[in-house]
Amino acid sequence: MTTEYTGGGDPARSLALLWRTREKSGRKGGPDLSVDRIVAAAIEVADADGLGALSMRRVAERLGVGTMSLYTYVPGKAELLDLMLDTAIGEAARPAEVEGGWRARLEQIAREKWALYQRHPWLSYVATGRPPLGPNVADSYEYELSAVDGIGLTDLEMDSVVALVGGYVHGAARGAVEAAQAEQRTGMTDEQWWWAHAPYLGKLMDPSRFPLGARVGQAAGEAYNAPSDPVHAFEFGLERVLDGIAALVERRSTPGS
Repeated sequence: MTTEYTGGGDPARSLALLWRTREKSGRKGGPDLSVDRIVAAAIEVADADGLGALSMRRVAERLGVGTMSLYTYVPGKAELLDLMLDTAIGEAARPAEVEGGWRARLEQIAREKWALYQRHPWLSYVATGRPPLGPNVADSYEYELSAVDGIGLTDLEMDSVVALVGGYVHGAARGAVEAAQAEQRTGMTDEQWWWAHAPYLGKLMDPSRFPLGARVGQAAGEAYNAPSDPVHAFEFGLERVLDGIAALVERRSTPGS
């Protein structure tokens, strides 16, 4: 799947669309369109066929209108991608109260992000180094910062912790998406792939040459019936990320640290 980059559209037009400060109405007698309908259709295209299939033409076809009709509302694909991301982020639940302190709050945020990537696999192929500065992105950032507010971190550390959790989930989700795509494209499950290769590996890989790989690889293969397990990897990694943040919080709360 192709990686796409947010923030590539015209700043003034993108922000106006994201915050809905200006939206043109359909021409009299023309198609019943809106920015929201166009974005919803674009997300449906990406959900079904990936970002590589996304184009103004495909979105127009899904809506049953001419391609040029879309440009009355959205100037191009770059702005559309920003709108899609901001809209998808708005789906995440943000409960006002989460029992268990900062760690539970960060874990809830991470799991919501993971679930969002499962619903919209294309999100893991969107690079957000220049994020769309829309209302849902802003609300999400505010909510995530509130999870670690008042626990002794500096403002820069709060920002870094939020970025760390988000970046971890993004990477883990992309690995899970790629694993699913491998099965779809080859028609072979990970378990089938593993057992097809196992007899040959047993003959080619000398345990005396690769003692650790043979031992650990066998243990992992028996546990997963596959070379890896994306869900296990996510769970294991999330705990380690939270452990690391806990160590930082503890240092900040220790006098003289």
